Amino acid sequence: MNKNINLQDLGLKDYKETWDYQELLFKQTVDIKIKNRREEAGLETPNHFLFVEHPHVFTLGKSGELSNLLVDEKQLAAKGAKFYKINRGGDITYHGPGQIVGYPILDLDNFFTDIHKYLRLLEEMVILTLGEYGLKAERSEGQTGVWLDVGTPFARKICALGVRASRWVTMHGFALNINSDLGYFDLMVPCGIKDKAVTSLNVELGKVEVNMDEVKQKLLSHFETLFKATVINVKTSV
Repeated sequence: MNKNINLQDLGLKDYKETWDYQELLFKQTVDIKIKNRREEAGLETPNHFLFVEHPHVFTLGKSGELSNLLVDEKQLAAKGAKFYKINRGGDITYHGPGQIVGYPILDLDNFFTDIHKYLRLLEEMVILTLGEYGLKAERSEGQTGVWLDVGTPFARKICALGVRASRWVTMHGFALNINSDLGYFDLMVPCGIKDKAVTSLNVELGKVEVNMDEVKQKLLSHFETLFKATVINVKTSV
């Protein structure tokens, strides 16, 4: 089983371009698995991890309600934002500058075939990372993602998760608010949850800006430990 992870940091990149690239990597892995099954080829499947920041964009998952987007197309354009219906689970999510988005494209046959465990480990990676900044982050029962002050009137979400998997190959992933403009979250009902606030790391720490590269390194360190994997930097080709 291949537990090497090919890491690419795409920088600031259009959502649709990144989605297309995810689909390409996803298809390449699925095609290898199909070939292995049909021909007993014994080919090794790759694992990828993409870091990216997106220009302002709202995405709606397969189980989402369009009514959770609170503005129309014209108002979105005025805010410099785009909108896409996409093929992950979950409801509506916002991505924008100052947010770390991570897309693991893994063959879970290389790790474990359990989507529930996969989601919980992604949450744990974020929880452990935020713990290094002195924050007690938690899960909220029945609500995917990572939260602060769960079970109190001050509960607020700091990281959203939404994935797709087919033949045990994953795509999409997590969005962790670091230096995000939280005003954009007012344009939607985040993840379809009406009674919870949204926050970001810089707000929680009382800082103007948090070093995003530092947070990425902490995330990767915990990812390697939790998935018993080795992250390998590869040259960005897109």
